[in-house]
Order: sequence, then C-alpha cells, then structure tokens
Amino acid sequence: QVQLVESGGGLVHAGGSLRLSCAASGSVFSGNDMGWYRQLPGKRRELVALITTAGTTNYVDFVKGRFTISRDNAKNTVYLHLQMNSLKPEDTAVYYCRAPGIPDIPWGPGTQVTVSS
Repeated sequence: QVQLVESGGGLVHAGGSLRLSCAASGSVFSGNDMGWYRQLPGKRRELVALITTAGTTNYVDFVKGRFTISRDNAKNTVYLHLQMNSLKPEDTAVYYCRAPGIPDIPWGPGTQVTVSS
C-alpha cells in the first residue's frame, strides 16, 4: 500500500528542537526526490526542504541553517526526517512529507508543530 505517514510533531518553546519523521511506504518512493512541506493556518502548503535521490538538499531561505532534511531508503519504504533546530513561533504549522514528482498520491495526515514564544 502506498502511503505517507508523518510523526514527531509537538509543542516546543522558541529556540527548541524537534525531529520529524515520515514513513513513505511503497517502492515508488525510492526513485524519487522527497520533500517536507508545511501549511500555516489559512495558507497553502509550501515546500520547505527537498532531498534528491542522490542526497542533494535544498531549503527555502527561512529555514536554512536551522533545518536539516535526510532520508533512508529501506526495502519498499523511504524514511524521511527533518531535524528542526532554533525553532521560532512562525514555524508553527502542520508539516507533511511528499514526493513532488508523484502528485497523485494522497497527502498524509501531517504532524502539528507548535512553537510557543
């Protein structure tokens, strides 16, 4: 079964850290770039970090130097992680993982990250 399941969110004080994880089940993911997206209340989902199949990473400016994306390719599952350091209240959002090159796969439930000031 092809699915995306995110975990690891929670409530943290500003300056704290969280590590998000995603289990992307299905052999289709191993050959695709993977990304972490976030959705702020009332806003559209936006890509914040991307990792290619070769391990090259890219970040949007507002998370550079604070977030680190990584992936582990296992048999039939890709495990995607997002290490989030120096968190800010404006990082509060629901975070999702996704393979941007496979738009037909439904979004996972996401994981809520709340950063208090």
